[in-house]
Amino acid sequence: MNPDPALVAALAQSVLPPGLAVVARDPRLRPDTTDPSEEAAVRGAVPARVAEFHSGRAAARAAMIALGLPPRPVPMGPDRAPVWPDGVSGSISHMPAACVAVVGRADDWAGIGIDIEQATALDPVLIGEITTRAERLWLGTQLPTERGLMAKLIFSAKEAVYKAQYPLSGQLFGFDTLCLRIDRNTSRFEAEFLIAQGPFKVGTRLQGAYVHAAGVLLTGVALLHDEIWR
Repeated sequence: MNPDPALVAALAQSVLPPGLAVVARDPRLRPDTTDPSEEAAVRGAVPARVAEFHSGRAAARAAMIALGLPPRPVPMGPDRAPVWPDGVSGSISHMPAACVAVVGRADDWAGIGIDIEQATALDPVLIGEITTRAERLWLGTQLPTERGLMAKLIFSAKEAVYKAQYPLSGQLFGFDTLCLRIDRNTSRFEAEFLIAQGPFKVGTRLQGAYVHAAGVLLTGVALLHDEIWR
């Protein structure tokens, strides 16, 4: 299934708070114009990766415009994370048939994380790698036909949390750093730090939301500067 970009953008908006701009694009279609400062990130890459990368960056610039900001480049840093312009917080995610960019004003948002995945079961081989014991116990309470998808949800939510916290901690970490609690009644989740990372102490909890529709699984986290760490 190839989700419509407008629908993907609406789904992303539904998991994020007000005040953020969201744009989605088809990552298989390379934009007619690209920014030269971003070219180095995909120099020598296969055409599909080049198109995906530039589509995400074009979506990011369109989101800046939607927020009333001038469209500026988003090159890739040495850590492979997007380097957002001064005054901008943002996040970009890709899947084979869709990419989405979220942008906010840096004065308001300390960190933003978005992740989009195909709504398919996670490879069982990866479950032990990406989940904690508590998460595996929770998966065991889900219907057998849904456990693989819920494992993919845990993966996606951890990706979104990682992206949101990275501008604040600047630290790389593994999946065992976070423990997810998912509320399927409200389509929300909470991620607890099991290992301290920068300003995030053990026990810090970050909130996010998710949506499963149109063949995609999409998770989002947005951190305000006045967020109260619990």
